[in-house]
Amino acid sequence: MADSLNGRKIVLGVSGGIAAYKAVELLRLLTKAGASVHVVMTASAKKFVTPLTFATLSGHPVYHEIFDSEHSAAMEHLQVSENADLLIIAPATANTLGKLANGLADDPLSTLFTGYDGTVLVAPAMNDKMWAHAAVQENIRKMKRMGVHVMNPEPGELACGVTGLGRLAEPADMVREIQQLLAQQSDLQGIKFLVTAGPTREHLDPVRFITNRSSGKMGYAVARQAVKRGAEVVLISGPTHLEPPPGVQLQPCQRAQEMHSLVMKHLPDCDVLVMTAAVGDFSPAEVQKEKMKKSDQPLVLHFLPTVDILQAVAAKKTGQFVVGFAAESENVVQSAQEKLKRKQLDLIVANNISAPGIGFQSDNNQVTLIDSAATIEALPLMSKVEIADILLDRIKSKIAPSS
Repeated sequence: MADSLNGRKIVLGVSGGIAAYKAVELLRLLTKAGASVHVVMTASAKKFVTPLTFATLSGHPVYHEIFDSEHSAAMEHLQVSENADLLIIAPATANTLGKLANGLADDPLSTLFTGYDGTVLVAPAMNDKMWAHAAVQENIRKMKRMGVHVMNPEPGELACGVTGLGRLAEPADMVREIQQLLAQQSDLQGIKFLVTAGPTREHLDPVRFITNRSSGKMGYAVARQAVKRGAEVVLISGPTHLEPPPGVQLQPCQRAQEMHSLVMKHLPDCDVLVMTAAVGDFSPAEVQKEKMKKSDQPLVLHFLPTVDILQAVAAKKTGQFVVGFAAESENVVQSAQEKLKRKQLDLIVANNISAPGIGFQSDNNQVTLIDSAATIEALPLMSKVEIADILLDRIKSKIAPSS
């Protein structure tokens, strides 16, 4: 562990729980590993450990007051986190989690959090019943959807005298998690990703179109996490209401044929294609130039199959690693395996769209990863951001950056 964090700037946020004493040991281990650690505290945290303790061990002033500090006018909540490689909040109490998850910023820690756009790790600690409370769990889910990494509490004896799930993770384990997250920040450097996302639209007339329920959230999560990990990303997106992730090259489109053209254009320059888009299977044989009028007669529309983008990719690829997605309502794994072989994919992500509360338009999903060696990995229900990182981990393990 010695010097493994040399030159890294880490912000340690401490909130007011009895486990705050462990933050002192965490600080010691981080500085021993070579990190420059800057501490921010809530008012309640100072009831357990004094700012002087952290200032002495870190060698830096502690940010613990918004208005009464002599540096208040210098925007400490921005300066402390400027150029920081990672923000870890340990312990994160139920109160602090509630603030962070809902955008409240009324103390040094929550204010700093809302002004920081880098990697964040939270390590909750509280009574077991508090941890199990529906509101706390919802806040955890919200933070995961934001891309915040959560290090769950451990079982053991709690300060209240009971044994349960709520102990703060051990400092040495937190350091290892920090090392892993920092390593991820550049582990995809040199790899070029082409990601498709969202639905396609096929127009019937100037005001009507057919589409599907895809929100684009999965593809945007893949693109966002890949950029965070150092990759170059081109994002081809059908119509969505999502903001493009910072750092991606966005290529908007609507029709399946437009998406096909963009994929074929960018395919030669990419190392990895992740095809999360829900491309429409049919388009009208004829698009009406004028709005179709309502009448008492049945309306008959004729549709033709759209271009099969993955099939076209299979014929044109020159060594790219290709990932497909399979949204199925029955025989999920079997159908995905057949698609994997038929489209000559390297990896496929399958999910059951008939399951309530997941899939299209949801922030969460439950998927199964299947590779060309027939390895099947069923993931539990988790946020699409978490799925994106796991998918990127699997891709990274199978490819090397292009020279």
